[in-house]
Formats: sequence, C-alpha cells, structure tokens
Amino acid sequence: MKKYINIKTLVLFLTLGLATTSCSEDFLDRPSEDSYSSDQFYNTDEQVARTTYGMYGAMWAPYYTKNFYALSELSSGNCLAYADGPELIQFKLTSDSPILLDPWRACFAIIAQANNLINNIEKNATAEVNKAVIKNTIAEAHFFRSIAYFYLVRLYGPVPIIEDNLALAKDPMVNTNRIEDVYTFIENDLKFAAANLKSKIRSRTPGSENIFVTQGSAEAFLAKVYLYEKKYADSKLMAEKVINSGEFGLLPNFADLFLTSKNNNEESIYSWQWSGAINTYGGGNFSNIQYGLDILNDNASYGATYVPSNDVQDAFEIGDLRRKESFMIYGDSYPNIKGDGVVGFVMDKTKYPDVLANTGAAVKKYVVGQVTSETGPADGWGGMNNCNYIMRYADLLLIHAEATMAGADETTNAAAKESYNKVRLRAGLATLGNNVPLTKAALFRERRVEFAFEGEFWFDLGRLPRQEAINIISQQDRGFDSQGVIHYTPTPTDFIYPKPDVEVRKNPKLKEAPVPYTFK
Repeated sequence: MKKYINIKTLVLFLTLGLATTSCSEDFLDRPSEDSYSSDQFYNTDEQVARTTYGMYGAMWAPYYTKNFYALSELSSGNCLAYADGPELIQFKLTSDSPILLDPWRACFAIIAQANNLINNIEKNATAEVNKAVIKNTIAEAHFFRSIAYFYLVRLYGPVPIIEDNLALAKDPMVNTNRIEDVYTFIENDLKFAAANLKSKIRSRTPGSENIFVTQGSAEAFLAKVYLYEKKYADSKLMAEKVINSGEFGLLPNFADLFLTSKNNNEESIYSWQWSGAINTYGGGNFSNIQYGLDILNDNASYGATYVPSNDVQDAFEIGDLRRKESFMIYGDSYPNIKGDGVVGFVMDKTKYPDVLANTGAAVKKYVVGQVTSETGPADGWGGMNNCNYIMRYADLLLIHAEATMAGADETTNAAAKESYNKVRLRAGLATLGNNVPLTKAALFRERRVEFAFEGEFWFDLGRLPRQEAINIISQQDRGFDSQGVIHYTPTPTDFIYPKPDVEVRKNPKLKEAPVPYTFK
C-alpha cells in the first residue's frame, strides 16, 4: 500500500514531482507532480538508482530555465536585460517579484525528495536490492540536499532546515535557522556523501558514465563550502585531496567545454542534465534562447534576453582564448555552429547590423546554435541537450589557490600559483613567474572571466566584505550603449534576496529572527 501526501499541504515546498531527465533520454522518469509516495516499494537495483535521477536535472528546471541567469548574472553586473529582471540591475528587487519564487520552490522540492529517500528508501527496498546501491542512493540524496541548501543560504540567507517531510506537513509554520547552522547542515550532508558515495576516476572520454556524482564530487563541494565559511585550512586540505586523487582534470581546450558532444567530460564535477529530445517544457537547456541570438535557435520566437555588459567585456585581457567562447562580437566566426540556417556562423555586421546594438556583444557560452548532428534535437520551446556546469575542476583549482592565500591580499606560495597558472595557461595567457605574487585582485578577476555567464560571480561578490563588494559594483558600467555609462550602488542588504512574499504570507514565521537548529 502506498501513502500519498498532497504537496499543497507542505505549504512552502510545493513542487515535489519527481520529474527527471538528462542529456540521455534514459533519465526520463516522471511520476505524479501532485503527490509523492512515502511508502513506495523497490524491487530492483535500477528502481532504487532511478529515484535520484530527477535531481540530476529536471527538478532544477524551474530555477535554471530563467531565474538562474537573472539572479546571478544580472545582479553581478555580468549581464544586462530590458525584460526579465532589470530590477536586479538597479537593486530594486522586492519580495513580490516572481523571479524569487521558482528558485525557492525548486530547491525545497529537491530537499523534500532527498528527505523522502534518506528516511524511507532503506526500509522500502526489498531484499533483492543490493545494499551497495541503497547506500549510494542515500548518499546521493544527502549530496543533492546539500546543493539545494547551498543555493538557498546564498540566495535568501537564513532558511528553514527541514529533515522530516511528514513533520512539516503536520506543522508547516516553521522558523528559519541561522546561517551558520545552515552551513553546518550542508557540511554534514557533504561529509556523509563523501563517506558513502562511490569513488572513481573520471573517464577522459566524455559520456554518461561521468554523469553520476562521486566521493570526489562531494569532497570538491566541501572544499567550496569551507571557502565560503572562511575555513581556509580545511578548504585547502580538501581541495588538495581531490586534486591529488586524479579523478578530475582540465579539459585541454576551453571551447570544448561547451560542446554538446563534450557533455560530462573529465572537468565536470557536477552538471545538470538536459534533453531536447524529451520535448517537455524545462526538459531542454534554455541557454540557447536566454543567451543566444534568435538567429541561433530553433522553435523560439526570441533570443538574447540577457546580453554581456560592457563591464564584463572589459574584464577579459587581450589574447584571452576564453573571450570568443564567452561572448561574441562582430567579426567572430564559429565554423561548427549553425546560425540563420547555415553551418559556419559569422557575426557579420553588414548582414546583421542591429543584433548587437545593446552592448556590442552577445553571450556565446552555452550557446550551441541551431540544430545539427552535434547538438542533437531541440525541444518545442528551443531547449537543447547541452549540460550546464554547477561545479567544474577549474573552480576547484582556483578554490585551492584562494584557500592557500587564507584571506591574505597576496601569496608567493608555489602550489597556489601552480593551480592559478593552470587555469591561465589553458586560456592562452601569461602565467605568474617565480618572483611574482598571486594577488587577491588577480584571483578574483580570474574567477570572473573563467566562470562568466555560469552563475558564479554574484556569489563570489557575496563572499567579499560588504563594502568591498559595494565598491566593485558601484564602479561597474550597468548601462546599454544607448544609455551611456550608468552606475548603481547596492546597500549591504541587497546581497541577500528577500524571501518570496507568497511564501511569507503562508508562513509568517519566515519574517521572524532565525533560531538555532537542534542537530540530531
């Protein structure tokens, strides 16, 4: 017998549908979106393993399809937009903005599904299921729950820590918990995942065997979380452990990172999986539409919602190989991309005189162009098959460098410089010599250009002392070319988004001061 709980009774955590997908249709598994089973029996290893598939992709879709770009790239000053979030550019976001709701609900849906597995799957799996599969699945659930909370705490600050869905259903009026407790909870989940997930060496041939998270994935994120907490020694040791394991590696050619055929390569520590072949809204990767010009996508009536700011363009050094793969300007050519019906797209100013009118550039990263044999099919809304990185090995290298600096303004430490230089070397840029220190400013700029348009820079700004971040942002050019240079200055409170008004109305305790969490 199955016991079902209507999702609406969970109040804060509404969308618990186990929608799943990946860059392969094998990840398609979509139970009811109105309820989840708290007493589902699993008879095979495959049935158990598939319970986490949604958390590799489709359950994140409400967040990623639009709001992921807006909340990170617009606020940080990397992108501009006339629609879908201009209030973020001007720091005029209010709690009733629809941009705030989907990330909240998506993350808590992940948490609810993870809780369901952690609390129930061992007792609901029959004796025929391999214990190692159950162990790994529960570890995956801890990993995904930690990622959901890592987004929530960075976006909204204090949030409720939920471990028991049934208790929440009985009493949905819950307090938020202190930021430091949320981070401790994230740490604990990642430590559990690291201790129980499978270990492996990533195949150097991109493919489906690299999709699944591992011990190294959890340890890499743990290094990142430690960095956010300024636990520099712990971050450094954990980063070194993963680096020395040899599990991951830099993909030699930066441009290859964003080819569909290179999905799930050795640099991918954890990526969200998408498939246009499923032809379900939110099944495909929407980057080709939100970032790409309309002449570079199929099945969509618009494109380039978000365009590179002049400020982020100026952050790239001359000769940086990442520039052309991050944003396109007039004169750029892409032999393998199909645009305007022709393979071999050229950003020709004579042919397309107005498409770059906003800032003289369009985002290239994650833009794969119109459908070809390399891209695979687009879904009915223009979503594509390329994955998007949530963490990749270049991030770990720069985390190692920063953790080694331990908050100092510069370092001459050879290991820190080696990690930094590896990222620079792939970009075709000069590396630091023996007598040249690595500075905090250089490392911060390197992170910005390496991960431009990948949703990182806003969170990096949030890690800085508030006044330092305010000074950086207030000097950014946040205007379109037609407007001239425009500056906006945030306040300290702008770095944490307000909780969605609709959720606060349902649970007024979200407005109260956070309380300590009682750990089990």
